[in-house]
Amino acid sequence: MSNVYLITGASSDVGCALIRRLWQPGDVFIAQGAGDLGGLAGLCKEHPGTIRTYDVDLTNEKALETFIADVQASCPAPTHFVHLPALRVVNAKFKKFDEERFEKDLSVQLRSAVALCKAFVPAMAKAKKGRVLFMLTSYLLGLPPKNTAAYVMVKSALGGLAKSLAADYAPYGVTVNCVAPSMMETKFLADTSDLIVQASAESNPMGRNATPADVVPAMAFLLSDEAGFITGVTLPITGGSAL
Repeated sequence: MSNVYLITGASSDVGCALIRRLWQPGDVFIAQGAGDLGGLAGLCKEHPGTIRTYDVDLTNEKALETFIADVQASCPAPTHFVHLPALRVVNAKFKKFDEERFEKDLSVQLRSAVALCKAFVPAMAKAKKGRVLFMLTSYLLGLPPKNTAAYVMVKSALGGLAKSLAADYAPYGVTVNCVAPSMMETKFLADTSDLIVQASAESNPMGRNATPADVVPAMAFLLSDEAGFITGVTLPITGGSAL
């Protein structure tokens, strides 16, 4: 039976690498990005007709509703949902907490996840099979770095949603899991100081930061049939930096 993957944040480095890893003949990918669909162009060319791209601003409630309605009307029902989007981390002291940016990230990461799960997970439950996977962060494992309150709060809420959904849908064959990578060298770090990136690499027991190639295989496993008895877990992918 073919799989139908709904991937938000699909145009990211991780999203593109995950599609490459997962693709099998007959599968369908519903790939959301926001103003950056060019990153998916190569994949669309490699696999014509199998990747349906959507340019959707997840901070826009109406745009999100339209996206969901279009997927429901014109695409096969998703069997897998992977939620990757997030605003880039901004290191800022709490006294300079940016409420507007925090609300934006809540919409991008959490509110959109709630809306998408409400729309598509019940159908997975009816089919008695489904996979949901969220992207968290190793910042939730032990002591987080200083000056990351907004990012940590949103990711914590997303982790809470995952646990609740895992408990609700386990009887229906739907698994809900998370991965929590340490700092990953992708374009997501564009606003992060080179000194912070270098310090993270030097402090990691393996002497480097993570890459999509380190993270995507674990994601693919949690989305596979073989992981059918694993739900409600957050898998650290940290090179030993968070135990």
